[in-house]
Amino acid sequence: MGANAIPNTPPGDGKSSSTPTYLVAGQAVAASRARPGLHLVATPIGNLGDITLRALDTLAGADMIFCEDTRITRRLAERYGLSAELAAYHEHNAEAVRPKILQRLAEGAAIALVSDAGTPLISDPGYKLVRAACDAGHSVTALPGPSAVLAALTVAALPTDRFFFEGFLPAKQQARRTRLSELARIEATLVVFEAGSRVQETLADLADAMKGRPAAICRELTKLHEEVLRGSVGELAAGAAELETRGEFVLVIGPPPRDAEVLTQDALDAVLRDLLQRSSVKDAVMHAVELSGRPRREVYARALELAKDTADGED
Repeated sequence: MGANAIPNTPPGDGKSSSTPTYLVAGQAVAASRARPGLHLVATPIGNLGDITLRALDTLAGADMIFCEDTRITRRLAERYGLSAELAAYHEHNAEAVRPKILQRLAEGAAIALVSDAGTPLISDPGYKLVRAACDAGHSVTALPGPSAVLAALTVAALPTDRFFFEGFLPAKQQARRTRLSELARIEATLVVFEAGSRVQETLADLADAMKGRPAAICRELTKLHEEVLRGSVGELAAGAAELETRGEFVLVIGPPPRDAEVLTQDALDAVLRDLLQRSSVKDAVMHAVELSGRPRREVYARALELAKDTADGED
C-alpha cells in the first residue's frame, strides 16, 4: 500500500487482536486503544528521547498515523516499536487526502496527526483538517510536547511575557525587508524560523530593521550540535560570516525599548521635509532614523520619494 493510500477496512481490521505495545528502554509496554477521533501528537524536534509517554501510548493505539514525511516519522516508529500504519498528509496532497481522513473518522477510527518535528499545526497545514474535523463533530485532542518556538524562547534569555511567532520570513529580500519593517513595530519578543541558506542575509536585514535590539540565534535545538548565540542584532549580524549555516534555525529578537517612540507616517514625512531642505539625503536619513524610531531602509526609501517629489515640483 502506498504512503498516501488509506485502507477502506473498518477501524481495527488488519491489525493484530493483541494489545498494542510500544518500547521503552527495550521493554514492551502495553498501550491502550486510542479513543475514536483526531489526536494531535507533538513529536521530538531533534532528540528522540523527548517523546512523552502519553504520545507513545496514543501513537501505538491509533488506527493510523498521518505525517508530513513517512520516512521521518518511520524513524520514530522504529525507535519505539510502533506498528500503526503511516500515511502522508502535507500541503501538496491535503486537498485529496483530507476527505478520506474525515471518512475514516466518521467510521469511528482513531487517527493521529504528527508533523516532521514538534507540535502539529505550527508552520504546517494541519489546521484545515482540524477545522473540518471539528465542523463534522469529531473529537479533537491535543497531546502537548516539544515545540521549537517554546524551546527557543526559554533559552534566548529574552522577555517571554509576550511574544509574536512569525514563522518563516519571505525568501525574497525586498519582501523580507518590508515584512521586517512591519514586525519592528510589534511590542513583543519576536520568534522567526529561518533556513540555513538564508540566515546570514536575514541577520543583515534584521540588523538594519531592528538595530540595537537584543537577540539570540538558536541552531539545532535539542540535537547533538545545539548552539545558542546571544547578543545585539548588530553583533550577531557582524559575526554571521563565521556562522555555521548547516541545520535548522530559530531567531529570537527582543522587544523594542519601552521608551522608544515611533513617529507616525505623517510625522516622519514632516521631519524628512524639514531635514531635506537643509541637508543631503544621507544626513537627513541619519537624523530621521534617530528621531523616528523607524528602520533605516524604510526612512531612506521615503526620503528618496520626498526628494523626488520636491525636485519634480521645481521643474
